[in-house]
Amino acid sequence: MTTPALLPLSGRRIPTLSPGAASFPHHRATLRLSEKFILLLILSAFITLCFGAFFFLPDNSKHKRFDLGLEDVVIHGQGGHDEHRHRCPSPCPLSPCPRWWGSTMETPYRQYGWGHNELKPLAKKGHSTNIFGNSQMGATIVDALDSLYMMGLHDEFKDGQEWIEQNLDFSVNAEVSVFEVNIRFIGGLLAAYYLSGQEVFKVKAVQLAEKLLPAFNTPTGIPWAMVNLKSGVGRNWGWASAGSSILAEFGTLHMEFVHLTYLTGNPAYYQKVMHIRKLLAKMDRPNGLYPNYLNPRTGRWGQHHTSVGGLGDSFYEYLLKAWLMSDKTDTEARKTYDDAIEAIERHLIRKSNGGLTFIGEWKNGHLERKMGHLTCFAGGMFALGADGSPDAKAGHYLQLGAEIAHTCHESYDRTVLKLGPEAFKFDSGLEAVAVRQNEKYYILRPEVIETYWYMWRFTHDPKYRQWGWEAAQAIDKYCRVSGGFSGVKDVYSSNPTYDDVQQSFFLAETLKYLYLLFSSDDLMPLESWVFNTEAHPLPVLHLGREGVWSLNEQTDRLL
Repeated sequence: MTTPALLPLSGRRIPTLSPGAASFPHHRATLRLSEKFILLLILSAFITLCFGAFFFLPDNSKHKRFDLGLEDVVIHGQGGHDEHRHRCPSPCPLSPCPRWWGSTMETPYRQYGWGHNELKPLAKKGHSTNIFGNSQMGATIVDALDSLYMMGLHDEFKDGQEWIEQNLDFSVNAEVSVFEVNIRFIGGLLAAYYLSGQEVFKVKAVQLAEKLLPAFNTPTGIPWAMVNLKSGVGRNWGWASAGSSILAEFGTLHMEFVHLTYLTGNPAYYQKVMHIRKLLAKMDRPNGLYPNYLNPRTGRWGQHHTSVGGLGDSFYEYLLKAWLMSDKTDTEARKTYDDAIEAIERHLIRKSNGGLTFIGEWKNGHLERKMGHLTCFAGGMFALGADGSPDAKAGHYLQLGAEIAHTCHESYDRTVLKLGPEAFKFDSGLEAVAVRQNEKYYILRPEVIETYWYMWRFTHDPKYRQWGWEAAQAIDKYCRVSGGFSGVKDVYSSNPTYDDVQQSFFLAETLKYLYLLFSSDDLMPLESWVFNTEAHPLPVLHLGREGVWSLNEQTDRLL
C-alpha cells in the first residue's frame, strides 16, 4: 500500500515514487541516472563544477490538497508537469549535478558492502561497529534514502527500498545503541516515508520502535543506552560515569517518538519522551547547566561535566526542534531551550585572545578551553533558534551563530588538509588547533558544513558557500580512496593515513548538507521541515495548541 507523500505546498516539489512504475519523474537528463547506488550520492553533492546548473521541478498546479491533520500537505497529481528552471546564484563554484561525475564508475558500497552497515573503502568490504550490534542492518542504505530521494536519484532509492522490504529484520539477537538506531534508522525510515509515501518505511520504523521500548524499563524511565532487539534486555556503556545514561542519548528521542505517536495513534512513544522532559524539569542543575550523565536507577546526576559537543549536543538541539516541529506551540520546550542557552552563554562561551568565539566544556567547576568538531553544529542551532528568542535577542543569536561558524572555519583553515580536527584548543597561545594526536583526525563529520548551510539559509552571505566549497574540495582531494571515502588520522600531515571507514553519516549528513548548501531555499524549506540530528527531515506538525493528543481518535480514520 502506498500512502500519499507529505510535501509542503510551499516547498520544492519532489516527485513521488509509484510502485511498479516503469520510470520515475525526473528533472531533466542531468538529474536522471541509471547507474547504481551510493557513489552517485557521494559524487552528486560535490566534485561537480556545474556553473549555472538548471533544475526542473513539477508545476505547482499539478498538485492536490490532502488533509491528514497537517496544514500544507499535498499529494502529486498524475498529470504531466511543466519544467521550471532554477539558476545557481553567481558566483557559485558548485552546483549539485548528480549526472556529471560517476556516470562511468561503479559504486563501491554496492559492490563491496551492500547490506552491511558501513564500508571499509580500502579493504573493500563491509564494516560495522558496536552501535549496530553484530547484525547486518544496512545502516548506510537506510541513512542515505532521503538524500537519494531529494537529489532525484530514484532508481537508487528504489534499490534501497527493495533491500529494506526483503532484508531489514529487527528480530535479531543484537545489542544496539538506542540513540544511534533511533536517529539513523527510525529517523531515516520516517523521512523516507514522508518524502515518498511508501508504506514499508512507516511499517519498519514502527517495528523498530517497538523493539526499543523495553530500554525505558528502568526505575526512573530514563532509558538504557543499549538494548538487545530480541530479548529486550538493556544496559549502559561501561565507560559512562557510574553506570549513567548520557544526556545527548536519552535527550535525542523526542522528534522521532512524537512522529511515531502521530502516525500510529499509540501514545506510548509520546509518553516516554515527555516523562524524560518532566523528570529533568524537576532536577536541580548546577549553575543552570545540564550535566552529561544521569543515573537511570537513582535519578541523580553523575560526573558534573557539561558539553555542547559530544555527550550533550543534540539534547539542546532537540529542545529547539521540538518547538519548531510543533509549529511553535510547544512553549515548554522553547522555554527550556532558552534557559539552557542562557546558562551556556554565561558559563561556556568565551572569546579567545585572538577574537575567536568558542564553546568550552565545564568540568567539575572549571572551564576547559577546548571545542570539539561536534560542537560546531551549535552555530546553526543558534541561527535556527534566533527567531523567537526572548528579549528581542534574535540579532544577537544570529551573530553568535556567525561567530561560531567563523571559529569552526578557522579550525579547518589552520590545518594542512583544510579539514577540521576532532577537537581544538584555545590555550597557551594556540587557537583553533588540535594539540593531542588523538584529536587530530577527521572522520567525514558534517557539523561544520551543517552550520554553513543554516547560516546560508538565514543570511545568504556568499562566504558560507565558499567555505562549503573549500571543504568539498578538501574531502575530495584527501578522503577519496579507491573504494569510496575514508576518514584521515591527522589533518596536519601532508601525507595522511586513513582509518578505512566510510561512515553512514557521511551520506546522510555531510553530503546532504553540501547539496542543500548549493540548492535553492525552496528545497526542504525550514518553515515546513525540521531536520533531526542525523539530517533526516520530518515535517512540521500543525496540530494546534491541543497538541499531538488531538490525533488519538483520528489516526485510524486519517491514516
